[in-house]
Amino acid sequence: MDTHKTKLVLQNILIVTTIFVTLISTFCAASGVEQLDSMVEEAEDHLAYPSTANWIDELNGMEDEEWAMVQKKGNQFVVNDQPFYINGFNTYWLMVFAADQSTRGKVTDVFKQAASVGLTVCRTWAFNDGQWRALQKSPAVYDEEVFKALDFVVSEAKKYKIRLILSLTNNWDAYGGKPQYVKWGKAAGLNLTSDDDFFSHPTLKSYYKTHVKTVLNRVNTITNITYKDDPTVFAWELMNEPRCTSDPSGDKLQDWIQEMAVFVKSVDPKHLVEIGLEGFYGPSTPDKVQFNPNTYAQQVGTDYIRNHQVLGVDFASVHIYADSWISQSISDVHIQFTESWIKAHIDDAEKYLGMPVVFAEFGVSTKDPGYNTSFRDTLFNTVYKTLLNSTKKGGSGGGSLLWQLFPDGTDYMDDGYAIVLSKAPSVSNIIALHSTRLALFNSKCALKCKWGCRKRSPLEFLYHDDL
Repeated sequence: MDTHKTKLVLQNILIVTTIFVTLISTFCAASGVEQLDSMVEEAEDHLAYPSTANWIDELNGMEDEEWAMVQKKGNQFVVNDQPFYINGFNTYWLMVFAADQSTRGKVTDVFKQAASVGLTVCRTWAFNDGQWRALQKSPAVYDEEVFKALDFVVSEAKKYKIRLILSLTNNWDAYGGKPQYVKWGKAAGLNLTSDDDFFSHPTLKSYYKTHVKTVLNRVNTITNITYKDDPTVFAWELMNEPRCTSDPSGDKLQDWIQEMAVFVKSVDPKHLVEIGLEGFYGPSTPDKVQFNPNTYAQQVGTDYIRNHQVLGVDFASVHIYADSWISQSISDVHIQFTESWIKAHIDDAEKYLGMPVVFAEFGVSTKDPGYNTSFRDTLFNTVYKTLLNSTKKGGSGGGSLLWQLFPDGTDYMDDGYAIVLSKAPSVSNIIALHSTRLALFNSKCALKCKWGCRKRSPLEFLYHDDL
């Protein structure tokens, strides 16, 4: 990897950003459209920012303002009453790495590198049920050292001004999840016939609720802040990719979502809550199933619109995996699906849900037949540009989280989707540019501009393809 090339790419991003920071400042001080050309020419002399993270902090005013809780206002996220559209990432294994001193430094590396390209939200696991280095060794029995590792993750995230979406369990058996709860139930003598009994059996639901209360009421041993009071937490996620295939009607999962969303809110009314869904349309909207990637998707017991209409759920979640859902071989069909999938969910979030939607996982595997970096760049550009069309209108497209960001030296954890910024200059460029655009948009309502937000402004330029 040519490190010099990467530095040049990021420097170009900084030049573009400086141009627009300068544009905004000048337009707010005077009408001066005629000054545009000279400002662009002079912008390269004004490179005052050593990293992407620094200028985004300044643009967002984070150096001077309190680290405030993220809230929802209509179909937008807000911080200190100004828009907060997000560019973020997933790194699920942070707690486990933090639990071992030999790998703990990788947690810091992830946040540091994410901040360098302006990423502001990380989604990670706040669970590890009954397996290696488990957080919850058995129902209501916790490993304090692993909990301290999660404390470290939260405290490090705050240092780099990155918010966390913390997922509370898994539908799949990785890190325990739903199957582990059922194993615990069987060991306790319960008559269970399916992993989906997790959603309906009173004892298993009580196990889950105990975990929710334990995590949300945890007092961080490093910051001394209770998790449920910490603005570093962006949101709680009920479950990673819940499915209930034993009940295609969706009723069983719907009841569980209703019960658990209200329960989480009863423990912590301050933070946002989301479900963790993949976004498949279900039986309640037969006219929408055409948007699903395949017919099986409407039979897994989930229902995008119905599931998100329950009390206690603040925003919608959707995942995007064309290479897993449609066909593994790379093709233009993946790009077409991705764009229509995003648009459909944003439209429905606006028309039916009145809430933001976050595309909480998206990516493409290097292991797919026909994969190349150009395709990955096209996919990322498609996701970001489709979302920007919503952002510039103040719409429900609340943001996206790439799957997944890894630091150097963690290749052995790569599932094919990992992005190591130092080894991927072109996609790093795309990520940083999207961060720039969102930071500019998020800041516009905070600017002391004589035009306010009702007039055309230099921000119009941030949607040009040639940025």
